[in-house]
Amino acid sequence: MTLQQLVEQIKIKKSVLCVGLDTDLDKIPVHLLEEEDPIFAFNKAIIDATHHYAVAYKPNTAFYEAYGLKGWESLERTIRYLNSKYPECFTIADAKRGDIGNTSSRYAKAFFEDLGFDSVTVAPYMGKDSVEPFLAFAEKFTIMLALTSNPGALDFQTQKIEAEELYKRVLKTSKTWKHSDRLMYVVGATKAEYLAEIRQIIPEAFLLVPGVGAQGGSVDEVFKYGATQDAGLLINSSRGILYASKEKDFAEAAATEAQNLQSQMATHIEKLG
Repeated sequence: MTLQQLVEQIKIKKSVLCVGLDTDLDKIPVHLLEEEDPIFAFNKAIIDATHHYAVAYKPNTAFYEAYGLKGWESLERTIRYLNSKYPECFTIADAKRGDIGNTSSRYAKAFFEDLGFDSVTVAPYMGKDSVEPFLAFAEKFTIMLALTSNPGALDFQTQKIEAEELYKRVLKTSKTWKHSDRLMYVVGATKAEYLAEIRQIIPEAFLLVPGVGAQGGSVDEVFKYGATQDAGLLINSSRGILYASKEKDFAEAAATEAQNLQSQMATHIEKLG
């Protein structure tokens, strides 16, 4: 998927909603455990119920790797289903890879070529040689951790080096890397007050913003400080949508939560240039 196609979907659906597919067998409705592939059965129902309101889906690979080969097969089935049934939706492999050289190239090949994701999340701690191998793939996007929403983010990301916060230095440095136009960035919704300063450094880049819903982030605040003319945002919600109900109406409940978020987003998108 190209950036232009993503922007078009945002305009059509009046949404920047990304549904995080963090599927936990301990939390899905019990009746699905009788299915041959409970994870895929759950994901398929969630996707079918929410695709009218979402422009992106983000499986967190840890929730699949934890179940070994069967979990990986569920992930493969999920991304194949998305790509065949809903190709208009942007897909994100939330893998947070961060190795260097040939290793990064192999990670990129796995997620971009074998699985067919549009993007993958990466950690930049090891510098450009841990990120540039991902950026080498045309019409694919690398979503780099910039300022995350977890409490431990303050341990390093906001610490100052020569009077400048580390996350700001990371942002500025990333702009010098080859194919940096293929970069997107993760900024937590609970750090919405930082978005205005982040936009001074990366004014047009897309931001993946987790932390709305169960973690307390605000759609209004994210748009206020982080939106661009083309929105420039993907706002993720996982638990609030996935586990809106543990009964047989779980998909309908998920759709209701997704629609509520989309309605909040539509108000802001309609005001954009």
